[in-house]
Amino acid sequence: MKIVYSDRHRSHDPQTFIHRGSLVKSPERPERADILLSSAVAAGHEAIEANRTGGLALTRVHTARYLDFLENGINEWIALPNAGPEIVPNTHPNRFASHYASHIIARAGFHQADTACPVGRGTWAAARSSVDIALNVGDLIARGQRHAYGLCRPPGHHACTEMAWGFCYLNNVAVLAESMRMSGAERVAILDIDIHHGNGTQQIFYERPDVLTVSVHADPDRFPVFFSGYADEFGSGAGEGFNVNLPLEHGSDDAAFVDAIAAGMRKVEDFGPDVLLIALGLDAYRGDPLSVFEVTTNGFRQAAETIGAFNEPIAILQEGGYPCPELGENLVAFLDAIDG
Repeated sequence: MKIVYSDRHRSHDPQTFIHRGSLVKSPERPERADILLSSAVAAGHEAIEANRTGGLALTRVHTARYLDFLENGINEWIALPNAGPEIVPNTHPNRFASHYASHIIARAGFHQADTACPVGRGTWAAARSSVDIALNVGDLIARGQRHAYGLCRPPGHHACTEMAWGFCYLNNVAVLAESMRMSGAERVAILDIDIHHGNGTQQIFYERPDVLTVSVHADPDRFPVFFSGYADEFGSGAGEGFNVNLPLEHGSDDAAFVDAIAAGMRKVEDFGPDVLLIALGLDAYRGDPLSVFEVTTNGFRQAAETIGAFNEPIAILQEGGYPCPELGENLVAFLDAIDG
């Protein structure tokens, strides 16, 4: 399989991550991409460096003021007296806020949902390169590749229309879906199998019938992202019935994981998309530092076999999956099984 990557992800090396009140090392660090890329290449997959792409689909997914904040906000931030090297919000507008304030501290609170998505000098370049990867994968599919994989870092599925969240800044899979719709695909389906709910992707397409969003993830009542991902979220307006959440109990094993993915694939088949996009999280693995599941490497292999039976093209974009000894092995098991 062709593997699209970019070394520009290295410019994003977050130094701030607050976990349960403690400042700890972020699990979303450059090491992730190094492990995934080296493992895929060693297994015989072909690595291709991403070309830079235009931004039209990006501007249809994210607002202008949000893109400006990500690209230019760091310059205002570091000009503040005694400012740290990364934008980390210390105030958030509550549900009763009435204005979008202009101060960089206010905009940080508005555009960053949590402290897992600090913005540094190199964050914009890395996030933009992640979108480049996604769109290059789309180009491969358009040129006849049946399967292609994008090693997107930073990930994207938590990024909302104008909010960074959970390590994510730009919603790579949403931008790719939008680009494919703009290029003539009548229907696009997204299947997200990260252990965390794809809340940003859901928010972006929640009122649309042309993009089906399906997410298999851990029960969010006691697990991030907490505030969405429940089974009773179906979409609204024209999009009602085109959002599917399949939350699983904590401790779920291979059988439960694969069964839920099979149920999601039945929804995809019923929808009849021209292309299927997979938001691939490897953090359901039992040894992942963020996991609450008992999924094994073989579970990812079985999941890929279930997905790979789909008859239309499949574009795979990396989401979660954090440094552990088996991270690369899990990716290779998934990609090899997709390729059959």
